[in-house]
Amino acid sequence: MMDALTLHRLLLDSAVHHEIIHLHSSISSADQLPTVLELPSKSCLAVRMYEAGGTAPGSPLIAVIVWAGRIPAIAELQRISGQERVRAAAACTVNEATGYAAGLVSPLALPDTVEAYADEQVVSGLDQDAVVYTATGEPRTALGIRLLDLFALCPAKPGALGVTGPAPVQGMPRGEIRAAP
Repeated sequence: MMDALTLHRLLLDSAVHHEIIHLHSSISSADQLPTVLELPSKSCLAVRMYEAGGTAPGSPLIAVIVWAGRIPAIAELQRISGQERVRAAAACTVNEATGYAAGLVSPLALPDTVEAYADEQVVSGLDQDAVVYTATGEPRTALGIRLLDLFALCPAKPGALGVTGPAPVQGMPRGEIRAAP
């Protein structure tokens, strides 16, 4: 499993200044970071995971980096990824494919098989020297890193994803949307 120590070592090897923060309470989702850290949601990132192309095992996975509490528009994600069908990935799929606990996926150290996108609001909506906070895969830690450093290490492609909020509550049914013919 991916965890804070793995990320810490990756960042040390890359000579990237960062901070692993021990949280005063456990989180089950990156959407809880603003509350626990007492920061605005535009200081915290969440990674949304989607399956593309259907329900068969081995369907491609898509990671989307957004501000905590926000979700991308599925139609825009379909458009930018070129996939006809996109749906939220099951927790067990996320866990197995990424090594992170679902809900606590970090934008760093994602497998090469995961196609990553970052909402353009995240990429362009903040001073690149600003520090952002993201999950580490563990419920009691967060990663603080400069946005510029994060995107230097993360292969995410920027895109206009029509992000809205708030994020759905954990455990809500997952929907599937197909692109119009």
